[in-house]
Amino acid sequence: MNNDIAMPHTAMIGSTLYKEVKRGILAALAGGEWKAGEAIPAERKLGERFGVSIGTLRKAIDELVAENILIRHQGRGTFVATHARDHHYFRFFRVVRQDGYKTYPTVALERFRKAKASREACEKLGLGTGARVFQFTNRLMLDDDIVMLDEITLPEALFAGLTEADLRDRPTTLYNLYQDVFGLNVIRTDERLRAGLAEGDSARLLGVPAGTPLIELRRIAFSYHDQPVEWRISRLNTEKYEYLVSEAGA
Repeated sequence: MNNDIAMPHTAMIGSTLYKEVKRGILAALAGGEWKAGEAIPAERKLGERFGVSIGTLRKAIDELVAENILIRHQGRGTFVATHARDHHYFRFFRVVRQDGYKTYPTVALERFRKAKASREACEKLGLGTGARVFQFTNRLMLDDDIVMLDEITLPEALFAGLTEADLRDRPTTLYNLYQDVFGLNVIRTDERLRAGLAEGDSARLLGVPAGTPLIELRRIAFSYHDQPVEWRISRLNTEKYEYLVSEAGA
């Protein structure tokens, strides 16, 4: 038993028990105790570990399932959710055709480099001045249409050893790469949308005339304990496609 994570019942007096249990499970996940795709321990063992009833434990797990951090498989148990292409993919990729049709994008890596973080990137990622980052640009296509550009910044300290080949040759989603190789699980994002225009490099890579209207999406991706792990600026050509902000049951 990890004494830093297990919580005696007496320590919970006056607090909401299931919230404390939830924080304990998140701490174990952040510490890498259970990897992506692995089953967490049985409810009885977790109840003993945290000193709570099965009902209290289930309430904590229910919230983590609702937040797509854990996933239940009937008859098999509860597992750490993954960012595999066929699971929760459209939770973070919300570009749809104007008739509502969804499909997986084809992604081409256009550039990759190491650099000093910009002032904006430092602010968004909580980095100190002069911090080193990885910067890369992906071009996304749907049904042979060039639809979106992603300009992504990652802290070098969190993604030590990342290479251009890792990004170009990855067999699955980008967030699955973060999860499997670097132990960073994106569990939520903060997104801001604004109107924009295609200019210079973005117009060239999107294959549209300068001045074409775009949607500009600014996203911070967070892992456990609200740790920012990614800053990205996406530019979407809305001639045939839209950005789906919310969807019932997503």
